[in-house]
Amino acid sequence: MAQHFLLSAAARSLSLAKVMRMTEDQAFDAFRSIRWADTQGDAVCPRCGCFECYTYTARRIFKCKGCGSQFSVTSGTIFASRKMDLRDILAAIAIFVNGAKGHSALQLSRDLDCQYKTAFVLSHKIREALAAEQRASKLEGTVEVDGAYFGGYVKPANRREDRADRRRKVHQSGKRQVVVVARERDGETLTHVAKTEAEGVPFVLGNVEPGATLHADEAGHWDHLEARYLTKRINHSEAYSTPEACTNMAESFFSRLRRAEVGTHHHIAGRYLGAYASEMAWREDNRRISNGEQFLLATSSALAHPVSRQWKGYWQRG
Repeated sequence: MAQHFLLSAAARSLSLAKVMRMTEDQAFDAFRSIRWADTQGDAVCPRCGCFECYTYTARRIFKCKGCGSQFSVTSGTIFASRKMDLRDILAAIAIFVNGAKGHSALQLSRDLDCQYKTAFVLSHKIREALAAEQRASKLEGTVEVDGAYFGGYVKPANRREDRADRRRKVHQSGKRQVVVVARERDGETLTHVAKTEAEGVPFVLGNVEPGATLHADEAGHWDHLEARYLTKRINHSEAYSTPEACTNMAESFFSRLRRAEVGTHHHIAGRYLGAYASEMAWREDNRRISNGEQFLLATSSALAHPVSRQWKGYWQRG
């Protein structure tokens, strides 16, 4: 019997112990080599793009020969204005990618011995960078679309006769939201958060190339997609899948997201649901590469992402 990839040695190419043994100079060199990979680690001015820069070894900063601005290895990135050591940021990314079902901010704060607020914002900055990378692509070929509801939980009553049907709107708290997923077979996964699954139709139209083949269930709102795509439908009341239509890959994504919500984070506030959904989409798309490759992808995405409008000074806004 073939060994599962995640159990093989090929899946383990990054050791957290090695990251934690780094000196700050080694972490600085790692940041340089990842951020400026095209120039073999030579600094490039984030303001004017000049390739000629002075290096200040005492403070680990650079000065552009063109515009005269000073900058650090994290200036202009999502980690700008950092207070955390570079080694600890690398360790945080390594811990983040190693969590198959995510990694809670509380646990990360204990791992790094930092405040919960610091770990919370750092995790969301990584998620923002990963989500930006996901949004840059369009889907084509065979694509599965589906939706699942999250949040708005109502605890069942103790006695059967007192229990409420949580599917009915009158028994919902108003916090219930749907995550719509479009997942390309052997490709990428895109997500969208809305109040109803029907709101996923414009999302699919805007992110799936014309000519693609869509697999969907028999919900009526997906009928609007048949004019633009070859659409194959599956009736889930009769079968999970058929040789003609299947949405099991979309269901697999929902399984990962729901396990992250229930088993790792325990509660995901509605305003952050999109960020967690994008994180799980990234994990699904990269589940068959080693943790070292995932680490490089996440770090390069974060260093290529501009300063966050949402998370910079998040706790100071009151």
